[in-house]
Amino acid sequence: MNSDVREIRSLAVQARPFDFPFDLATTALVIIDMQRDFIEPGGFGASLGNDVSLLGAIVPACRRTLQAWRAAGGLVLHTREAHRPDLRDCPPAKRLRGNPQLRIGDVGPMGRVLVSGEPGVEIIPALAPLAGEIVVDKPGKGMFYGTPVQLLLQQAGIRSLVFMGVTTEVCVQTSMREANDRGYDCLVLEDCTESYFPAFKAQALEMVRAQGGIVGWTATSAQLLAALHSE
Repeated sequence: MNSDVREIRSLAVQARPFDFPFDLATTALVIIDMQRDFIEPGGFGASLGNDVSLLGAIVPACRRTLQAWRAAGGLVLHTREAHRPDLRDCPPAKRLRGNPQLRIGDVGPMGRVLVSGEPGVEIIPALAPLAGEIVVDKPGKGMFYGTPVQLLLQQAGIRSLVFMGVTTEVCVQTSMREANDRGYDCLVLEDCTESYFPAFKAQALEMVRAQGGIVGWTATSAQLLAALHSE
């Protein structure tokens, strides 16, 4: 990463409930669970009866944002919801819910469902990680539980996080709340996150920015790109 670029990019995004200030050198773009099992037809998300095209619709905006963030020299962190092959990190309270015909660990169209190393766990090609970008498999909804994320962010000197990914009300919001409790300033990009249930997305975004930004800020990807291109 270009250290000179990172030193001079103190910026602000026009956001809600008010502008989100950040320093590119201490901010990471976090991409939550944009993996084949959730986004593509025939994956685990579709097996639960969900319309995965709703999630697929955000991919172009996510890709534009990721490309701009990389060009600016910012840190990128990808997460994947995935469990160990022996499922020791997947409690019955999680595994035994949902579709009884296809549970976590069962063999599905994209390999074993939500198991590390299986095809369905891989991030979709449009957002595939580059060499040097952080990729973390998480066994829970939040990105800090059971992972080295906190240590990795501390080592990189990160203080602010910009979120994209799915689903808004589950893994994205949970990760934001975990981050907020750990002292990170958090922004979620409204057009770069989605739910299988649009009303849930709208409600989750309202929760994030309620009461003066109790969990964080919300903005569009265009507003973030405007900030990155403001100099």
